[in-house]
Amino acid sequence: MRRAPVVAAHVALGGLAALTLLPFVWMVGASFMASGEATTLPLHLLPRAPTLAQYRALLTRLDLGRCLLNSAGIAAAVTLAAVVLDSMAGYAFAKLRFAGRDRVFRLLLAALVIPGQVAMLPLFLLLRALGLVDTYAGVVVPGLASVFGIVLVRQYALGIPDAVLDAARVDGAGELRIYRSVALALSAPILVTLALFTFMGAWNDFMWPLIVLADRDRYTLPVALASLAGEHVQDVELMTAGAVLTVLPVVVLFLVLQRHYVAGVLAGGMKE
Repeated sequence: MRRAPVVAAHVALGGLAALTLLPFVWMVGASFMASGEATTLPLHLLPRAPTLAQYRALLTRLDLGRCLLNSAGIAAAVTLAAVVLDSMAGYAFAKLRFAGRDRVFRLLLAALVIPGQVAMLPLFLLLRALGLVDTYAGVVVPGLASVFGIVLVRQYALGIPDAVLDAARVDGAGELRIYRSVALALSAPILVTLALFTFMGAWNDFMWPLIVLADRDRYTLPVALASLAGEHVQDVELMTAGAVLTVLPVVVLFLVLQRHYVAGVLAGGMKE
């Protein structure tokens, strides 16, 4: 009898998980269907005769390789820079004492409530003045650091024992050496979490690359697929194939790093 509630809970959670995965399963199945099959009645999840025609069409109608490289390069650059800069700032706010530290951090927290769309126009004008419009740098620079990342690392770094840092100082290590050799090593779970969040955001970003980039050769994958949608709005199977290519790298990355991601989220959430 005691196991009945546990079994019921597992069944309910399994059902919810299946409902969550259902749209993804349909999207993958539809990407292998022939044109028009996804909208025929009755609807079905799996293709009757699997075909790679939609993926071949993407290769011919889009410069798919270039778009993938553009997205991967931009996402990797943003992720690397954000992890380095956010971790340095978060560690400084958590463990270093300097004038105005708490006031500046409160201002950063206040900035979290401001929608990102509000800053797009002044940011675009600034990038235009710097000559960065229609360049990869124009897409990368605004993502080099984020308030969310700084707060995330800061909350985790608060849990690093001061005794460990003081011992490194007694041994003669400078602050940069302590950050590089001690703080980064102890903050690995939250840094993986931050990297995953940042990569997902940069990979899936549509609005900012659409605003900044004009040359089709520089388009990221979401922007290129959106331009394709304007030409083939009714081609559901083609669009689902493009959606699979967009989602797949992020899903694979999450599955590979999920253990570190969960550990970082749980540890970061328990810091005071």
